[in-house]
Amino acid sequence: MIKTPYLLFLGDAPDMLATKVAIGIKDWRPDASVGQFRMEGCKADLGLPDMTIDQAIEAGAETLVIGVANRGGLISDSWKAVLVEALEKGMDIASGLHNLLKDEAELAAAAMMHGRTLFDVRVPMVEFPIANGVKRTGKRCLPVGTDCSVGKMYTGLAMEKVMHARDMNATFRPTGQTGILITGGGIPLDAVVADFMAGAVEYLTPDNDADHWDLIEGQGSLFHVSYSGVTMALIHGGQPDALVLCHEPTRAHMRGLPDYQQPSLAELRDVALTLAKVANPACKVVGISVNTQHMSEVEADAYLKEVEAEMGLPTVDPFRHGAERLVDALAAC
Repeated sequence: MIKTPYLLFLGDAPDMLATKVAIGIKDWRPDASVGQFRMEGCKADLGLPDMTIDQAIEAGAETLVIGVANRGGLISDSWKAVLVEALEKGMDIASGLHNLLKDEAELAAAAMMHGRTLFDVRVPMVEFPIANGVKRTGKRCLPVGTDCSVGKMYTGLAMEKVMHARDMNATFRPTGQTGILITGGGIPLDAVVADFMAGAVEYLTPDNDADHWDLIEGQGSLFHVSYSGVTMALIHGGQPDALVLCHEPTRAHMRGLPDYQQPSLAELRDVALTLAKVANPACKVVGISVNTQHMSEVEADAYLKEVEAEMGLPTVDPFRHGAERLVDALAAC
C-alpha cells in the first residue's frame, strides 16, 4: 500500500492542466495532501503550502507523489535531484507516468540504498483476458468526453458520492493513475496491451447485483487522434447502460492538438451512443457534465441552461453544483 500523507510534486509544470493528477488527489483526498513542491518555472499552484523535502517530512509526509501528467508521461531529468533527495531523506515515491520509476537507474539505486519503495501505479498487475462481449449482470455508467481532461473522473466520483449518500449500490472503478491514487485500486488501462484493454474493462466491472452501478472512470476521447483507442476499449469492454457526456467549453482546440477542434456535444452523443450500442443495444445518454471552472457563476449558469435547452438532457457541473440531477437521471434508467 502507498503510505499517506502525500507531498504533491508539481515539478516545472507549464500550466494547471499539466498537474491534473495532483489536482485530483487534492480535491478528493485533501486529508492526504500536506503540501506541494514546485520547482523554478512552475506555473501551477494548488493553493497548498509550498514545502521543501525537509519541511514535508516534518509535516508527516510519507510519500512524494509525482502529480504531473505530461505529454508522453516522461520523468524529466530536471526532477531527479529532488526525487533522489526525497528517497535519501526517507520518503517513498509514487508515480503514474508511463516512464517508470524502477527503470531510472539513479532512482532505483537511491531507493535500494535507503530502503525506500518506488510505486509505479501505471503497471498492470494482472494478465487480462481478451474481451468476450458476454452480457454481465448489474449496471454500468461511463462518462465520455469531447476531449481529454474535461472532467470524466470528477463526474464519476461526484456521482458516486451522491449515490452513497442516498444508500444506492455504486462503485467508482478507476482506470487511470489519478483515480488509482485516490481510491487505492483499479486498472491503469492505457498501459494494458491494446488487444487486452476491453478485456481489462470487463475484468474491472464483473457481474454484480441487479441494482449495483459501476461508475467507470472515462479516458481520452473518441475524437482525440492521440488517445481514442483507450476510449473505444472502455465503450465496448464496459458495455455501459448509461453514458454521461463531458465537456469543457472554454478551450480553443483539443488538448495538445492545435489543428483539431473539439466536436459538438451532439456529435459526441451520436458517435458514442452508436458505438456503445454495439456491445449494449439498450445503452442511453442520460445527462451532460460541463466543467465550468474557467467561467464565472453567471456565465456557467447561462451556459448550462443553454446546453440543456439545446440537448434536452440534464446539464450540470457536478463538482461545482453537485451531481444530484445526473444521479436522478441514472436512477430513472
